[in-house]
Amino acid sequence: MTNQEPTTPSFEQAMDQLERIVAQLESGDVPLEQAIELFQEGMKLSQLCGQKLEQVERKIEVLLEQDGGMVKKPFQPVE
Repeated sequence: MTNQEPTTPSFEQAMDQLERIVAQLESGDVPLEQAIELFQEGMKLSQLCGQKLEQVERKIEVLLEQDGGMVKKPFQPVE
């Protein structure tokens, strides 16, 4: 028997899980206790996705900084 830590889902996997949770909660057919658990899981997935996006943003900034003396600029999403 091995004690393995649960693997962290990829960004795409976390987003898929989050979308399924939101759909379940929006359906309104979930008992209150299960809805609370789903909400908590959704919040964790949301935080995970946010952290992964921040990591990618920092990597992009570093790459820009290293590439030919380009000026480091914070990532600005297009609205």
